[in-house]
Amino acid sequence: MTSGQATASARASGSASAPVRASASASVPTSAPAPTSAPAPVRSAADPGSGRDAILRAARRAFTQRPYAEVTIRGIAADAGVSPSLVVKHFGRKEELFNTVADFGPAAAELLDAPLATLGRHLVVTLVSRRRERQSDPLLRVVFSLGNRDERSLLRDRFHEQVTDALTARLHGRERALRAELIAGHLLGLGATLSLHRDGAGADATPEHIADLYAPALQSLIDG
Repeated sequence: MTSGQATASARASGSASAPVRASASASVPTSAPAPTSAPAPVRSAADPGSGRDAILRAARRAFTQRPYAEVTIRGIAADAGVSPSLVVKHFGRKEELFNTVADFGPAAAELLDAPLATLGRHLVVTLVSRRRERQSDPLLRVVFSLGNRDERSLLRDRFHEQVTDALTARLHGRERALRAELIAGHLLGLGATLSLHRDGAGADATPEHIADLYAPALQSLIDG
């Protein structure tokens, strides 16, 4: 082989290996997004990658921000990053999914699951903890129903029945209903504040420390 042929052969060999390096480099981005899927288990201990919590959050956004007639299963699925069939598998038809969004019963049961003597602190710690675990406030969606006379008014009715009335039934003494409404307002105010200042000081504070500052006002209303 002449020196010219050897040089040409070396060049050909070098250019042939270039796509291999490019391919290896191109494969890096495909693995890079992996950390973005890591928070999935953080959504909720009860939702280990099933997508249920993501669907529920998307449904809450859809049903509280738009009229019922404008919401579709396909749109909710797209927002949640899942298939429409998975939405149906978890929640059934649109009507059933809306009823799930409008149901404050499970959240109320968890929030009120404490003796009256420590209920104020329990309310705050539980609310803040659930917000962080599920990346969604358990009560705040009712605020989006204010001023609407369509199906979203069901959220107000359910909130009053499942949260405020349930709290009224727990309290003793005078003006139980008024105190219960004020406590519910405190909880919604806390949720709104944490959402408004999402990257503020509250984001770095523990639920227990927030309760140290916020719970005494609630406990005063509970005690009457």
